[in-house]
Amino acid sequence: MLINLQADPPVATLFSEDAEAIAKQLDTTAQNDRGGKEKNKSTQIRRFYDELVGWQDRIGNDTEKFNQYLAFIRMLNAKAAYAEGRNLVTQDFVQWFKDCIKQVDSPRTLTNFRFHFEAVLGFLKSIRG
Repeated sequence: MLINLQADPPVATLFSEDAEAIAKQLDTTAQNDRGGKEKNKSTQIRRFYDELVGWQDRIGNDTEKFNQYLAFIRMLNAKAAYAEGRNLVTQDFVQWFKDCIKQVDSPRTLTNFRFHFEAVLGFLKSIRG
């Protein structure tokens, strides 16, 4: 599922239906692709969310700071790939994360991703109980 973080204002479904669909997909692929251990654990995914929030908190709405930190935000893709290599997350998580990070090109899109990711975490918790 392709997520649109660029729209201004955000697409009405970004934090609801779209986030729920991503959560369901992440849960399903984790169940089907265990490889001997549980993948897409909420604690593992939460680490990515927490780091994203840290960057967003540092940047706020400051475009200059955003430009200074963009390379570090994009480096989160490497961390996701590493987590996949260690069988902690699925390829679906890495692809969704990568697609979203690719769209982050301003403080506004970073904020949109943060809220979308927060909604995904909420739906994941609801699905898993």
